[in-house]
Amino acid sequence: MTALPTVRAATREDRAAIAAIYNAALAERASTFETRPRTPEDIDAWLGKRHPVLVAEEDGRVIAYASTSAYSPRECYAGIADFSIYVAPEARGRNVGQHLMQALLREAEGAGFHKLTSRVFATNVRSRALLGRLGFREVGVHEKHAPLDGVWHDVVVVEKLLPANVR
Repeated sequence: MTALPTVRAATREDRAAIAAIYNAALAERASTFETRPRTPEDIDAWLGKRHPVLVAEEDGRVIAYASTSAYSPRECYAGIADFSIYVAPEARGRNVGQHLMQALLREAEGAGFHKLTSRVFATNVRSRALLGRLGFREVGVHEKHAPLDGVWHDVVVVEKLLPANVR
């Protein structure tokens, strides 16, 4: 059995690896509507704020990342964070995503968030299954949420309450 990777907070030194993992997913056209590749400089804006960004590292190499970001600029939603998770193609199917998401849930709860939410391509059955195993609820579908390469895609809205912070 392969050992699980080390999970830690992302640093500036991880920017190139995070960008490469995101850009690989972008090229697959199955998990993001974005079409512009990210640079390490783009990743700077994610780091060092209230919103946790984690990486999974194996043999000194970043193989996945999970990040949180503001759900809304409105103050009443400050306790809710959006999240994303991306696993390098060669690291998929080894529970890396589950291990990393479990850590992100702990970090988000520790940062005071009471809910994590995201939108997942309806066709991304692997991500939906992973999130279901972790207790995320599918709460709705945004039909034809955005086009990608000229094709409209539905997204499934998922959420999970973080019990320590729900009062």
